[in-house]
Amino acid sequence: MHRHIANWFIALNAMLLTNISHADDERSIDPVVLSAQKQRIEIIRQASTATVAIFGLDGGGGGSGVIVTPDGYALTNYHVSSACGDHMRCGLNDGKMYDAVIVGIDATGDLSLIKLLGRDDFPTAPLGDSNQVHVGQWCFAAGNPFVLASNLQPTVSLGIVSGTNRYQYPAGTLLEYADCIQTDAAINPGNSGGPLFNLAGEIIGINGRCSFEKRGRVNVGVGYAISANQVKYFLGMLLSGRLVDHATLGATVSTDDAGRVLVSNILSTSDAYRRGLRFGDEIVSLADREVRTTNSFKNILGTLPKGWRVPLEIRRDGQPRTLLVRLAGVHTEKQLTDLVSSEVVPGHAEPEQGEPDEEPAQEPLEEAPTDGSPAGGNSDLSAEGKPNVALVESMLESRTGFANYYFNRSRREAVWERLQKLGDFPAERSVWTLTGTVAGESTPIKILLDKHTGRIQIGSRSIEVEFGDAMSEIISSRREGGLLVALHALKQLLQLGPEKLGDTIYLGTLPVYQTSATDLASQPRQEVLQSLWYDATARFYVAPESEQVSLVEIFGDAGQDPVEVYMDQYQEQTTDEKVGLRFPTRIRLQYGTEPMLLLSIQSVTFGPEAEEQGGVQ
Repeated sequence: MHRHIANWFIALNAMLLTNISHADDERSIDPVVLSAQKQRIEIIRQASTATVAIFGLDGGGGGSGVIVTPDGYALTNYHVSSACGDHMRCGLNDGKMYDAVIVGIDATGDLSLIKLLGRDDFPTAPLGDSNQVHVGQWCFAAGNPFVLASNLQPTVSLGIVSGTNRYQYPAGTLLEYADCIQTDAAINPGNSGGPLFNLAGEIIGINGRCSFEKRGRVNVGVGYAISANQVKYFLGMLLSGRLVDHATLGATVSTDDAGRVLVSNILSTSDAYRRGLRFGDEIVSLADREVRTTNSFKNILGTLPKGWRVPLEIRRDGQPRTLLVRLAGVHTEKQLTDLVSSEVVPGHAEPEQGEPDEEPAQEPLEEAPTDGSPAGGNSDLSAEGKPNVALVESMLESRTGFANYYFNRSRREAVWERLQKLGDFPAERSVWTLTGTVAGESTPIKILLDKHTGRIQIGSRSIEVEFGDAMSEIISSRREGGLLVALHALKQLLQLGPEKLGDTIYLGTLPVYQTSATDLASQPRQEVLQSLWYDATARFYVAPESEQVSLVEIFGDAGQDPVEVYMDQYQEQTTDEKVGLRFPTRIRLQYGTEPMLLLSIQSVTFGPEAEEQGGVQ
């Protein structure tokens, strides 16, 4: 990479300092310069293939985007997608126009996910590591400023990274740019939502905000991009088709005279408080990143999604300590829905200096001609023809709290299809019996799950619970009964499926801490189904690689820890000649982050076989 950057410097200096009388006379140019230029041209060519020009159905507008998966998922700004609506038209530099639909929205972070339709082999650009971005390194932006890409060839502007970890306050109550990248590469109206690349052609940010001259809409060399790592955190959440939210710790911080970042206020109902965070604690790091100032704390927190668990390193009385905290949301679901539907709408006023470059009215492109040539009237380009309204309508479903419920339902069904590979758990097998020992001990355990009751016997001690509308009370007791509640939820999911279990949605991808390690970087992201279940909320974490439930969480009353049951080491349990079911043989119960019970399961039986051994009385 260093040699690559050096070559770029050589090439740029040569262009500035070398006076060549004939442009086509390459004999006097250093081969290193020619090689660097050829490499630069190829990288930009490849990056341009994945860059999207986004238009409204009327041909107006002029935003940008970038494709990140071969099946057409693309990133753009929320203020671009909101101006276009749920259905938009997207042009690539192959000269073709494609229908696209909205998938998910992060309005606070000014990020949207859309899906281009019509192919499963779209060109893509990879997401880079924005933590490795440094001031002074070369970068280039690609997009559709001022709707110049009427032939669908994106405009490319070269510059350097002129700042990192910038914080830009929200415009109103949304569009907050935290920990963003500043660049002097030309970013103008229309570049919004387009990619900012490093020299390797990796996406290091999504362009979206600019500082303009006081009375104009002209780039002055100060543009901002949402960092690629923030995008990575939210991508799995945006695939859920929801309106996703950013995180809050439930605590505020300030800097003391010694430059330490200290907790200045904390909510007693927050997970951070329950994990042990207190007034006056020094914040050392958050989500594996060092916290040096109040601004850096806000920057890091602003890149994290609601509901994630992240490590928080603190120092108290000179002693370091790491807490694993669950982050709350900045908004309630209703607040977020209301803000999205009312605050940012097409036809908004032109922003003041420093606000997001929400697109002004542009001269509209010509309507797509009846001969099928693309918008703009460039009949020399190949085209995909008029919008496929029927296809688009089949992929748009409205529901409160969702950008597009179609994708949520599709993801939920895909997860359920994978879970069915664990085996057929018919509902008539009403009693489950689990036997084993407390891990590391010889203490025997036996668990019986009937339709309405559950019982766990640990040695000579026995706990029994009734399943019903008082699940929250069982959870609040913080005893072994919570294990029975979680297993009952798993049993109903596997027997009934997500639709019959309750109001079940696909939540997105969240990190799961299955071992004692607390660093965020090494934790697997798992897909989560969430169901409103009795008087509680159940979450089922499914590992994509193993297609198994690794964690069941049951949330009861607000302000209290959920019951958490971790499961692994699945083995086949044969109950008769016809049924072979995969079930975990190691189960861990905990509340908060402290394990309460670790079980080694030796046998599992289902249905009549279980009843013959003695069901719950």
